[in-house]
Amino acid sequence: MLDCAIVGGGPAGLTAGLYTTRGGLGNVIMYEKGLPGGQITQSSEIENYPGVTGEITGMDLMQPWPEQCMKFGLKHEMVEVLQVSKDGDVFKIKRGDGKVDEARSVIVCTGSVPKRAGFKGEDEFFGRGVSTCATCDGFFYKDKEVAVIGGGDTALEESLYLAKICSKVYLIHRRDKYRAAPNTIKRVENTPNIERIYNSIPDEVYGDNMGVNGIKIRNRETGEITDIKVPGVFVFVGNNVNNEVLKQDDGTFLCELNEQGQVKVNLRMETSLEGLFAAGDIREDAPKQVVCAAGDGAAAALSAISYVDEKFQD
Repeated sequence: MLDCAIVGGGPAGLTAGLYTTRGGLGNVIMYEKGLPGGQITQSSEIENYPGVTGEITGMDLMQPWPEQCMKFGLKHEMVEVLQVSKDGDVFKIKRGDGKVDEARSVIVCTGSVPKRAGFKGEDEFFGRGVSTCATCDGFFYKDKEVAVIGGGDTALEESLYLAKICSKVYLIHRRDKYRAAPNTIKRVENTPNIERIYNSIPDEVYGDNMGVNGIKIRNRETGEITDIKVPGVFVFVGNNVNNEVLKQDDGTFLCELNEQGQVKVNLRMETSLEGLFAAGDIREDAPKQVVCAAGDGAAAALSAISYVDEKFQD
């Protein structure tokens, strides 16, 4: 039986693997159907990871992590986990290859995926001018103009963040009013370099081999097309939380989730179910930064070690 099963191989899962094995748990498997590293491996430039100076790609940043984790005994199973359930004190890990593993504790690090808005050029220029992370990529557009797509809390908050860096922010929303906290809306309205564009949707992002050159937006009422010359487009239209592994046969979930489908945890990354922990972007209020996901993974691992030691001590 496994001491700990880690589902997901991004920064949270890898760090959890490092801390559980180095911390004394003897039989730990990290399940990741692809290469470990997570979404950050798709980023072309990283400048804000502590201790890493100069420009580095997300792939280069994550490359040494698996080797470090495996050094202390972490095993990587390149297989999809279909479901995590619990029978008494034992967790059942249902694998995509038909096998079922048993574990004393589980750390779920399956993350979330930013929703795409679905306009032409979005996929083509993703990572080359189209972004879903202002904290990650905003600095690359210092003193330049950018466009933001969205009208919820995240879109408005990220617009405020970008407004401190960029010369101008075009905030493009498909409706005539925002779905955000009143105080956030007021701050946006009082920020002079945020131009608010309502009732409009992105029609096409265009550019060249160097990246994005602009975005064409269409007014939903008149059909009029407006061409905005910007080198950066930020899309904030929500996230799809990868919580399917927690869904049970009866349609319920293994632990408590919030309205957005994110796992509710405390500061120890403990869920509502004893022995089950969640770390990284799958948990509620996640900052969606590599360094934060790594911190979550470490906290979850330490909690898992304590749980296993106390619950299953000889």
